[in-house]
Amino acid sequence: MTDVAAREAAVASLPNENPGAPVGSPTRQVDVAIVGGGLSGSLAAVVLGRAGYRVALIDRYAVFPAQFRVEKFTGYTIEALGRLGLLDVLAAAATPFDQVVNARRGQIIDRSEGAHYGILYKDIVRTLRAQLPASVEFLVDRVADIETGPDLQRVELAGGEVLEARLVVLATGMGDILREKIGIARRVTFEKHSISFGFSISPAPGQAFDFPALTYYGETVADRVDYLNVFPVGEVMRANLFTFRDQGDPWVGELIRAPKATLLATLPGLSRFLGDFQMASPVQAWVMDLSAIENHEQDGVVVVGDAFQSSCPAAGAGVPRLMADVERLCTAHLPRWFQTAGMGREKIAEFYQDTGKQASDRRALKSSRYRRTLTIDTSVLGTAHRLRAFAPRRPLAWLRDLRR
Repeated sequence: MTDVAAREAAVASLPNENPGAPVGSPTRQVDVAIVGGGLSGSLAAVVLGRAGYRVALIDRYAVFPAQFRVEKFTGYTIEALGRLGLLDVLAAAATPFDQVVNARRGQIIDRSEGAHYGILYKDIVRTLRAQLPASVEFLVDRVADIETGPDLQRVELAGGEVLEARLVVLATGMGDILREKIGIARRVTFEKHSISFGFSISPAPGQAFDFPALTYYGETVADRVDYLNVFPVGEVMRANLFTFRDQGDPWVGELIRAPKATLLATLPGLSRFLGDFQMASPVQAWVMDLSAIENHEQDGVVVVGDAFQSSCPAAGAGVPRLMADVERLCTAHLPRWFQTAGMGREKIAEFYQDTGKQASDRRALKSSRYRRTLTIDTSVLGTAHRLRAFAPRRPLAWLRDLRR
C-alpha cells in the first residue's frame, strides 16, 4: 500500500462526527493539525502540505507581527532549506552577504567568508506562508482546548470549530498553556540566561559603512557583551546585540533610552567601525530563559522548536535545531507513522530518540553554556576560553592576507 493510500485508509476509519463538539459546531478531519504559525509551524506545514498531507495550520495572527527574533541565516540552515526545497524563495526575499569583518577592542581580528542572508523574522514567516499549498488550510484562530489519544486528536478552536487529526504538532514557542493542558511540563534550567537587542542603524549623512557585515565582540568581561552583529536587511543595516545582563540592570534601560551613547560607552573601539552612526529604529529586547520540556512522550502529539527546548540567541543554534526538528519529523518519522494505524506514544518516542535530533539539541545547549562562559566567566576556564577564541585569530588572518 502506498503512503497516500495508507493515509486515506487510516483517515477513512476515523469517526465522522465528534460527539463532544458543541451543538452545531463544524468538525473537520485533517491528517495533521499544527498549532503555531511562526517559523517552525509554517515550515512544517509547507513541507507536509507539499508531500500531500491534509494540514491545518492554526495561528492567531493573519499577518505575523514585527517581533525581534532570528534575523539572518547561514550554514546548516541554508543546507536544510536547500534539502527542503525552500532556499530559493527565502533567499529571494532576503539580503545576501558573503563576508563578515570580525573585530574586538577597535582592531580587526579576521574576516569570515560564506553565504549569509539577512531577513526580518516576520518576513521569513510571510515568505513561508506564501508557499502553503492547497492541501494546507491556514486558520486564523486560537486553540481553546485540546484532547489527545492513541488514535485521534481533537482540537477545539476559540471560534467554535473542531478539528480531528491523526497527529498534533505543537510549535507554540515559549507558550505553556496548551502543553500544560495535556500534562507536558516546562522546566527552566537557567532563568534570564541572556538578553538580546535588535535595532536598525544607518551611517552618518554622506558616509557609508566600510564593511559588508560586522561582528564586534565585547571588550571586557565587565561589559557583559558577547558580540554585536551588524548586517544588511533590505535598505537598512540591522544590529543584533547579544548580552548576558540581567533584565533589571540599569544599563538595559539606558540602552533603550539612549542606545548610541550607551553602546559607544560600553564598546569604545566600536566607533572606529561605525563612525558617527545614526539610530534608524527603536530598540527591541528579547529575554531568554533556557528551558526544556518533560513528560513529552505522549500519544498523538509532537513538540518542536523552541516549544521543546530553548537556546541562547547568541549561540546561533536555535534555528539549526528547529530546522533539524522539522526536517526529521516531516521527512523521516511522520511518513512512516502514517503507513500504519494509530499514533501511540511508542511512535512519538521515535522522534525524540532520533539521534540527529538529540545531537542537535546537545549542540545547542552546549553552545548556549559556552557563550556565557566565554563572555562573563572570570575563572581560569573563562579566561582560557577567551584566549583560545581570540588570541590565535589575528596572526592567522595576517598570514592569510599575506598569501593572497
